[in-house]
Amino acid sequence: MSRAIVKDELDAVQVLDHLVRRAVAMEASDIHIEPKRDALRVRYRIDGVMVAQGQLPLDIAPPLTTRVKVLSRMDMTERRTPQDGQFSLEFGSTNMVHLRASTFPGIHGETLVLRVLLGHQVLPVDKLGMSEGDVENITRLVSRPSGLVIVCGPTGSGKTSTLYSMLQVMNTAERSVVTLEDPIEVEFPDITQGQANVRQGFTFAAGLRAILRQDPDVILVGEMRDAETAQIALQASLTGHLVLTTLHTSDAIETVMRLVDLGVEPWIVANSLLAVIAQRLVRVICDTCAKSYELPNEISSADDRVLLPKGTPLRRAAGCPKCHQTGYRGRMGIFEMLEVDDDLRDLIKTRAGKSAYSDAVERVGLVPLRETGLLKARSGVTSLEEVLRVT
Repeated sequence: MSRAIVKDELDAVQVLDHLVRRAVAMEASDIHIEPKRDALRVRYRIDGVMVAQGQLPLDIAPPLTTRVKVLSRMDMTERRTPQDGQFSLEFGSTNMVHLRASTFPGIHGETLVLRVLLGHQVLPVDKLGMSEGDVENITRLVSRPSGLVIVCGPTGSGKTSTLYSMLQVMNTAERSVVTLEDPIEVEFPDITQGQANVRQGFTFAAGLRAILRQDPDVILVGEMRDAETAQIALQASLTGHLVLTTLHTSDAIETVMRLVDLGVEPWIVANSLLAVIAQRLVRVICDTCAKSYELPNEISSADDRVLLPKGTPLRRAAGCPKCHQTGYRGRMGIFEMLEVDDDLRDLIKTRAGKSAYSDAVERVGLVPLRETGLLKARSGVTSLEEVLRVT
């Protein structure tokens, strides 16, 4: 960050505008403004990784926090409890940036985190990183009249983006699509979008019950956070609705088992679940500075299958000005797609253990996430280190 930007006389309006403009230019997803003992630390999350951006003087912290609170309609006088809100900044006549703001009281003051919401970032399904076969499966699944499709993965793995891409495949002109999200990250003109508000009692469970009275064909639930929401979503998928949602689980097998653990009757899970899509995001190697090398030792699976033989040509991230010295530019998904067949339904009904599920998915040819990622590394799209980091 240049010294010209951090002069004490700059006011909070200019500083906030600069931070947001810079974040957008660097394609950052989040801006972290963290008060420390002697300075205000600024970091951006770029391609899922925190990147330091320098420091600001501590005396800019109070007016900068107040500025964000005013724009986000938060309580300016409250500094002891966390708050959140949303606002937009306009840069020029066409460039509007939407931001979600969150404050958190820390030992040296309130930490600010701004999530940059860029609506134009919704990608077509075939640009997410899926194989051609998976793209065809997605297109077929979203045309089904009823059932449940779950996208799973940890926070920040691109689950919501995948759901949005699935909406783009649908014929929304002939189907009634209603969503329940927290927050609404992208606006779609042809569907009804609702935002949960826990403070007002508009929870996911309450909102889902209300949606069922809206005569929907397709329901998108941003996240199944509790047993009640899961129960309603599964019942809805049994009664003639296609339900799309996300779950914080690591892989397809764990997702199936988690649904049963939530207290939902196994026969309901077995009869309603259509597919589980597990995913992660890997960073794409910068072509300008990538270094080629040969794998020194083979990489094997848990059952001793050789996944990458010794001597496999790979690429390693280096770092240059074009990629902000990170070695990577952008991200893409790696996916594990499991469609539920009759054998799996029988296992679900009997509350089978993980080993039984593992044998079943191996028989149907499921390619695990790590193996999918290693294929991307082998093709030079990402690095081996990146695949191992996220899987």
